[in-house]
Parts: sequence; C-alpha cells; structure tokens
Amino acid sequence: MSNLVNFLKQSDIFYQFTPTQLELVANLCQEVEFEANQVVFQENSSSKELYVIVQGEVDILINRGMTGSLGKSETVVARLRRGQSFGEVALVDEGLRSASARATQKDTRLLVIPRDKIVMLCETYPQLGYRLMYNLAADLAMKIRNTDLRIREQLLYKPAENK
Repeated sequence: MSNLVNFLKQSDIFYQFTPTQLELVANLCQEVEFEANQVVFQENSSSKELYVIVQGEVDILINRGMTGSLGKSETVVARLRRGQSFGEVALVDEGLRSASARATQKDTRLLVIPRDKIVMLCETYPQLGYRLMYNLAADLAMKIRNTDLRIREQLLYKPAENK
C-alpha cells in the first residue's frame, strides 16, 4: 500500500494531499493492466471512473466519423503518461465520454477509481473533497488552455482555401 501512496503523492490530481488522505484514496484504487492498442473506454460510453496512469502511455482519441467506434477516422488529441489522469469529468458528470482512451504500450498499468466511491470519500472528508476538486479544476483549466491554443493555431496558420 505504501508504494501506491507514494505514487499517488506524485500525481498532479492528488497534489497537496496529506498522507492520511492519500491512504484513503489508495484504498479505493484498483490496478488494471492493458496491452498495446487495447481500448480502455469508448467514446460515447458511460462515464463512471477516474484513471491515473501508473506505467505506460494512453492516447485520447476522437472519432471524426461520430459513429462512436474506433477506426480510420480516429484522431489522437492527447498522449498521456505516468502520473497523469483522465476520465476526470466522470467525477462531476455521469454523462457520455467525449473521447476514447487506448493504451499505446504493452503492460500499460492504470489505477481505476470508481466515481461513486471517490464522491462518497469527498462528502465524508470535505477537506479532501475540496483539494481534489481544486486540483481537478486546475487540471481541466490547463487542458482547456492547451486545446484553445491548438484551435487557434489551426485557425490562424491554416492556409487560405481557394474559391
């Protein structure tokens, strides 16, 4: 358990958690292993877990064909690595996933944290809940800024189309 606590301490989403808070979160985690190219979850599937990467990399993909199945119309919008989290919107909203996630390397290991358990922990320990939501907001703000920059780059530097 102490290895898991040490790992969580290094993850951005658990920044400034106390050792006791990290222990509480560690008790909720389940470690799952994925092979290269194995899908973690599909776009448009239900959203009920938060994931933290222990080992390996995960691609976040969107399907430009809007069919919800992975294929030739998929686009990688982010590549995440050790210590990074994804699926965090599930903590706020149980809606449908807006993208797919796929392991890129053999032996990719993820911590899976069920939404219902982490929400109960946040309600039971409000300081832990505040810190988690603060870190979540900071993480999402950074992702939104990066996406905004990518969109601006595409719009500003895209060659003019001939009419």
